[in-house]
Parts: sequence; C-alpha cells; structure tokens
Amino acid sequence: MPHPLPVKKNAFWWACTALLLLILLPHGAWGEENQTTPVQDRYGFALSYGNTFTPDSDIGFWKGTLWAMFDYDKIWGHQAPEALRFKIELTLGSTTRPDYKVIASTGMMALYYLECLSTRFMTPYIEGGIGVIYTDFQVDGQGSRINFNPRAGFGVEFPLGQETLFTALRWDHISNGGLNKDNQGVDSYVFMMGAYF
Repeated sequence: MPHPLPVKKNAFWWACTALLLLILLPHGAWGEENQTTPVQDRYGFALSYGNTFTPDSDIGFWKGTLWAMFDYDKIWGHQAPEALRFKIELTLGSTTRPDYKVIASTGMMALYYLECLSTRFMTPYIEGGIGVIYTDFQVDGQGSRINFNPRAGFGVEFPLGQETLFTALRWDHISNGGLNKDNQGVDSYVFMMGAYF
C-alpha cells in the first residue's frame, strides 16, 4: 500500500514544523545568556535575481525586498541566543522569462549570525523562514497561484562605517502543501544584494 503522503510532501511538512518549533518554543539553555547591549531594530532593502531549477530552469525573475529586523526575544517574548534575529519581509517582482508575470510575497525569517566566523570586515549568517507568495505564472501541475513559500540561505554582511552592505544566496520553494490536488513544487536559487538603512 503506498504511503499516504509522498516523500517530498513529508519532508516539506517536517521542515515547516521544525522551523515553527524553533521560532515559537522557549529555549531553556538559551535563556542563560545575558544580553548586555540592547539590539537596535534594523531596516533594509535588497534587489535579487533568481532562476528556477525544479521542475525545470525555464523561469528567471527579479525581486525587490523591504524588511524589518528585530531582536528575536523582543518579538517572541522568550530569551534566545544573542546572535538570533527575527525578520519580516515584503517582496515585489516579476519574471523576466519566458514572459513578464507578477510575483508578490510576504514572510518571516529567523536569522542567526555566525559570530565565531566574523571579522571586522564581515559577518556571515544563516537564515530560514516561511511565507506566502502570489505568482502570476503557473507551471504545469502547480494548481494554485497563492502558495506557501519556505526559504533558507546564507549571507555575509559588510560593515562600511555607518552603512552595512550584504550579499546572500537563498533556496526558495513554492508549493501549496497539498491544499490543492495539483501541487507541483517550484524550487529556485536566489542571489541577493542589498543594504541596511
């Protein structure tokens, strides 16, 4: 008898569940850390270019993203590692091939600075999150224009006096999580460059 959920759907839901648990549950040992300096709220803008790689590599796109980033425990009401941040993103863009089609999304991300690898010239980080996305395009078997949008990646910030620039590489996924019987996922890589203001 076949498994009720294909392996790909199972992996998707396990990843979403793990991410939500990481974000929402108190983290016992992390509460031991004492943060001495308040973390300032930060705001930023990025331009990005991406291309699909599943189910094919036929779709290229660009996006502009605005976001706000906060100390993680300030938002979620429990203590967390000092290097952990919480971001809310708002994105608008368009495909560049094969046609021009609108892309719009919003989402939340947890960002963790890899302070052990930081220097005075750069600060690397990893990030992951989930959102909701509208795509004016649909691939064969996609089923929905409004979909879940999990994403994960890594990046590097470059402090330049009062300014901070950054670059990042992300994996971006689109699927409806089985809410529609047609649920062909779309995976993309996304290259981002931006600044905090």
